[in-house]
Amino acid sequence: MTTLDFSPLFRSMIGFDRLANSLETAYRSEPGGYPPYNVELHDENRYRITLAVAGFTDEELDIEAKENLLTVSGQRSNPEAEGNFLYRGIANRSFERKFQLADYVKVVEAKLENGLLHVDLVREVPEAMKPRRIEIRGTGQGQAIGHETEQTKEAA
Repeated sequence: MTTLDFSPLFRSMIGFDRLANSLETAYRSEPGGYPPYNVELHDENRYRITLAVAGFTDEELDIEAKENLLTVSGQRSNPEAEGNFLYRGIANRSFERKFQLADYVKVVEAKLENGLLHVDLVREVPEAMKPRRIEIRGTGQGQAIGHETEQTKEAA
């Protein structure tokens, strides 16, 4: 198996070791899998993950968000009776699917309708982390860096 070497990136990028680990994990994991899913971008800060979980009830599904990892699992409580199938194309097995979430992404809602599990996510960046305008002043005008507030916007 081929491994990726991220050491050249670490020479000039500090603090991105989690990103490198995520890329390496994604590279190793196989595409597709069970159950099939979609990831939608509704706007800049809202996402939706939709999993096709036909045959599962809401009691058989479990969603857990811990730190930056979202885990969706399904445990069949009443497996179908074995029969004389000519073709069996409908999966009848338990699953666990994990999604790595970015910082400040939170699960806001999950609902099951028509065999699809919808998990809505939103990115809530704290006010201190949002971009801010830095005021530039000439020499002799006091402090060089300041925050733009609603009052300074109105005064300008």
